[in-house]
Amino acid sequence: MSKNTAVSVSVIKRLPRYYRFLGELKKSGTVRISSGELSRRMGLTASQIRQDLNCFGGFGQQGYGYNVEQLYKEIGKILGVNNNIKAILIGAGNLGKAIATHMSFEQRGFNLIGIFDKNEALAGQLVRNIPIRHISGMYNFCRDNSPAVAVLCIPSENAKEIIDELIPLGIKGFWNFSHYDIAANYPGVAVENVHLSDSLMMLSYRINNI
Repeated sequence: MSKNTAVSVSVIKRLPRYYRFLGELKKSGTVRISSGELSRRMGLTASQIRQDLNCFGGFGQQGYGYNVEQLYKEIGKILGVNNNIKAILIGAGNLGKAIATHMSFEQRGFNLIGIFDKNEALAGQLVRNIPIRHISGMYNFCRDNSPAVAVLCIPSENAKEIIDELIPLGIKGFWNFSHYDIAANYPGVAVENVHLSDSLMMLSYRINNI
């Protein structure tokens, strides 16, 4: 599948959801599904699903629908779940440890190879069999192992200094749990921001407006 820079961000953001639903269908033994049935399960319109998938070639057959396993694999290829991109995690506090421990990086296209923290007392502790290293060793580690992605689980006031060091070392993307606005200050890198507090406030709003 060739890269298509014309695909909208909204379509790309729906791809992981397609992948998740198709994975559940595959596990249940479903062999094929129509766009209508998929739309009912996902809460989207059938036309929306067809338009989204047509951005990448369509994959459906008239009168048959979609082959679940084939579509699952194709969307996986588009998302790059088998790319094995090397990643490091910065910040081994409660949040960082939880993400390192419970996130299935390998099933999402990444290989977590290093964990760093400024707290010397954490150095040597194992998280998912990866030793926590002091942040002072980050430069040499990145130089020797060439990770492409950094997971930031650090306070926003510490982010700029770390990012300034990471980008020259070849980091091209950030999974950003800090509140530092990476995209505005470093337009040349890929950034996915995760604002847990924003999500919680959205839930508050929705409950208050039921």
